[in-house]
Amino acid sequence: MEHTEGAADAANQAPPRAGIDEFSANAALVDGVRRFGASWASGELAAVGRLVGSEQFAENARLANMHPPLLHALDRYGGRRDEVEYHPAYHHVLAAAVAHGADTAAWADPRPGAHVARAAAFMLFAQVEPGHACPVSMTHAAVPALSRQPDVARLWLPRLYGDGYEPRLLPSARKPGALVGMAMTERQGGSDVRSIATSARDAGHGTALLTGAKWFCSAPMSDAFLVLAREPDGLSCFLVPRVLEDGARNPFRLVRLKSKLGNRANASAEVDFEDTLGWRIGEPGRGVRTILGMVHETRLDCILGTAAGMRQAVAEALWHARHRRAFGRRLVDQPAMAAVLADLALEYEAAVALGLRLAAADDAVWSPPAGSAAAAGDAPSSVPSPAASERARRERAFARIATALGKYWVCKRGPGHAAEALECLGGNGYTEDFPLAMRYREQPVMAIWEGSGNVVALDVLRALEREPDSAEALAEELELHRGAHPALDAHLEQALALMADAAREPAEAQAWARRLAETLALALQATLLLDGEPAVAEAFIAARLGPGRGLGYGCLPDAARTDAILARA
Repeated sequence: MEHTEGAADAANQAPPRAGIDEFSANAALVDGVRRFGASWASGELAAVGRLVGSEQFAENARLANMHPPLLHALDRYGGRRDEVEYHPAYHHVLAAAVAHGADTAAWADPRPGAHVARAAAFMLFAQVEPGHACPVSMTHAAVPALSRQPDVARLWLPRLYGDGYEPRLLPSARKPGALVGMAMTERQGGSDVRSIATSARDAGHGTALLTGAKWFCSAPMSDAFLVLAREPDGLSCFLVPRVLEDGARNPFRLVRLKSKLGNRANASAEVDFEDTLGWRIGEPGRGVRTILGMVHETRLDCILGTAAGMRQAVAEALWHARHRRAFGRRLVDQPAMAAVLADLALEYEAAVALGLRLAAADDAVWSPPAGSAAAAGDAPSSVPSPAASERARRERAFARIATALGKYWVCKRGPGHAAEALECLGGNGYTEDFPLAMRYREQPVMAIWEGSGNVVALDVLRALEREPDSAEALAEELELHRGAHPALDAHLEQALALMADAAREPAEAQAWARRLAETLALALQATLLLDGEPAVAEAFIAARLGPGRGLGYGCLPDAARTDAILARA
């Protein structure tokens, strides 16, 4: 018997999930966009939702992951070529994300809510195809770093703000838009940037010649890269273009591509520099400080990317359960399955609430002066600068610690969430014919990129020790709903006590840094959910903070309103 998509229901199989407006169908995202001041973007986000929910976009995502990039280190004559060939489907996906501003729209048009709108667009694209989100995220995150060097920023930011995509290696001035990657990690050090050995020899006029090897360079066909290299004054940050303004290739030797667990549509390379020209960004010897703004943005995108994966996992599992029947009933109508699905939905709701709250903090930190054309949405900004208001100061302090908390906890929850959702599909979920196998392989990278668990948990301690205004801002946020739920109140007492202990004894707190990060992150998620759908907040607090909480998904309290939770999913 021939198996066709039209026969799916007759064979007790769910039909393909396609032809869906992924924005409008996503109540948590729609609510967050409205709550955090980006309702003006709803029409554009619905257009993106229809695009990424189309059958063609899903097919492009599948092809991009089934046909990983190929390295062409040499040309047919034995000369250096150093190019990566991607499947055309990858270019279609990346071009669409750039055209809809998932990379730099928040900087190019910094109206109120711009970072929230951009975060939502980024999530919609990453929900269906996560690999391309790497260069999209790095380009977005490069803007704060480049802004520290106004002469370079004035040249490069208009290129990054372009809404066109040209995959060929050309001078960036000749392209309708430019993408930026980064090459920081070295084989001997990993997260320990103090061990970086790549050297930078001054070449005058704010430039240097870089020599060394980088162990991970993601999206190696980007137009330029932010690179850390060592000068006599210490580590400095440089912008390294792949093609120089005159069309000459900058020395950029691609050694090999990594064979990765997931993120297969995107290339990650080992790269060698030999007298490679770079433009210094920021002060000499202050490179780590220069890239901190970039790290903040990429960590936020790790949270958003994980949440996007959770959304795909929930949507696919629920779609299957609404179409599959077993023992005379649909799976979704069976209490055990409904509890699992609702619990998975709660995890997503908490992740997206935290991610969009942090994007809203970016809006406050980078808001243009009141009354300016940019503030009214009438004119693009060239070189952004942080706002100086008291609100901006408070939001910057809050985001400093809350981003680390979200990066630790949300990204840590991603792989287990994908595994549980995959299990809902049974054997189908374990095959590459369905998207959750890809998602299961994808989620771990978000917990590793920009600092794995211990690095980020220790960063929470660092913020408490060195930046007490961050602890104060977080405590203020956590107090917003004290008294709303007894389980949350009890958890808040524990969280604030741990925070105070860690601030007093940071060295001793290293042993329990993960417990601190988890406790604070859960408190923050619960607090944020109390501003939304009551059924979601009540079930999350009971399931994550209450005395009867379980360790696995599906251990919801009897009072949980699973129907109301799933109606939003």
